[in-house]
Amino acid sequence: MEGPLKELAKLEKLAAGTPSAKGKAPSVDQSLDALLDSLRNAKERFQEGTGSQAMLETLAKTVEEKKKEIDDRQKEVYNALAKFGKALDKKFPNPLPSYDPLFTSAEAKASLERTVAIHFLRTGQFETAEMFLSVSNESSVDVPSDMRAHFMELHQIMLALKNGDIIPALRWAYYNDEFLELRSSPLQFHLHRFEYLRQLLLPEPDIPAAIQYARTHFPPFFAHHSTEIGRLMNCPTYLPLSRFTKSPYADLASPSIHTDLERMFATEYCANLGMSRQAPLRVISDIGGGGALARIEKGRKVMRERKSEWSQADELPIEIPLPHENRYHSVFACPVSKEQSTEANPPMMMTCGHVITKESLQKLSKPGGRVKCPYCPMESNIQTALRVYF
Repeated sequence: MEGPLKELAKLEKLAAGTPSAKGKAPSVDQSLDALLDSLRNAKERFQEGTGSQAMLETLAKTVEEKKKEIDDRQKEVYNALAKFGKALDKKFPNPLPSYDPLFTSAEAKASLERTVAIHFLRTGQFETAEMFLSVSNESSVDVPSDMRAHFMELHQIMLALKNGDIIPALRWAYYNDEFLELRSSPLQFHLHRFEYLRQLLLPEPDIPAAIQYARTHFPPFFAHHSTEIGRLMNCPTYLPLSRFTKSPYADLASPSIHTDLERMFATEYCANLGMSRQAPLRVISDIGGGGALARIEKGRKVMRERKSEWSQADELPIEIPLPHENRYHSVFACPVSKEQSTEANPPMMMTCGHVITKESLQKLSKPGGRVKCPYCPMESNIQTALRVYF
C-alpha cells in the first residue's frame, strides 16, 4: 500500500493548499485572496474618484496572472489524482465483484441496522449508536436496555483497566466466579498478577506492601499457577524491573501484560453474554479489507478461465491468510488429500507420528484395520490412531 498512500498524502497536501515543493507557486487560496484584495482596492479607488485607465489595465493583468497560478495548481491536483488512480489499479489489479443488493427486504435491513447499532455500542461509541438508532426508527430497530447497560459496563471496566484500576474488573469476576470456573478461566489470577506488578513497577515501589498483596491473593491460585507465582515472588530481588535489561524477569515489565489482560477480560465478558470475543463487523473488515475479497475474486477469475467450478459450498478454493486472533479452528491440511481438516474430518496421528485426516486414514486402511503410513515404512492399526488438535 506504500504507492497509493504516498499519492494520497500528496493529494491531501494539495487539497490543504500546501505550496508545491518548488516553493514558487502559491496555493489556490493565496491566489484567490490576493485577487480579492486587488479587486477591493480597485473598487475603493474608483469610488473615491481616483481610479484610472492604467489601474484597470493593471487589474486585468492581475486577473490573468492569478488565473494562471490557479490553473497551474489545478494541474498538480489532477496529475496527483491520476497517479493515485494508477497506483490503486496497480496495487489491486482485480476489481471487486458486484452483486445484487443483499439487504432489500425490511427484515434484512432491520437485522443489518441492528448489527451496526450493536457494533457501535460494543466498541464504546454510545453517542453514535444513539444517533444511529434515532435515525433508524422507521425500521423499528431497537436494542434492549439490558444489552445497552452491559456494553456500558464493559466500556467502563475496560477504561478502568487502561488506567490501571482493576477493582471494577475484580468485582465483576467475583460476581461471575462460577461462570469463570466452568471455563477454567485464569482471569482472576491475571488481575491480581497485574496489580502486584503495577505496585512493583512504580517509580518508588513499596515492596513489603506488594509482597503482602501477593500473600493475600495468590494462595487460591497456587494449584494451577505455581510456576508463575514462584517467578512473581522472586522478581523483587531484581528491581527495578525493565524489559530493556538482561534480568530473567524483564518480560514481567512488558506492556503486553496490560493489553493481554484487557483482551482477556473482554473475551470473558462477551462469552458471559453469549457473544463472540470480537465485534463481527470488525472481523469482517479485518478479513475482507485484509485482502480476502481480492484473493477470492482472483480465484474465481482463474477458475472461469479454466472453465472449472468450485463445488464445495462450505470451503474456499484458495487459502486465505488470517491474523492469529481470527483463527477459530484447526488449520491443518492433509498431506494426502490436500484438503483442509474439519470437525467431521479431523487430523489423526498414526503410531509412527505422521498425521493425516480421518478420511484419508480410512481410505488407506486394509482388511483388519491395518494402515501403511504413506510417508514411512511403519504400519499401524486404525484403532490406535489419535485425534490431534492444532
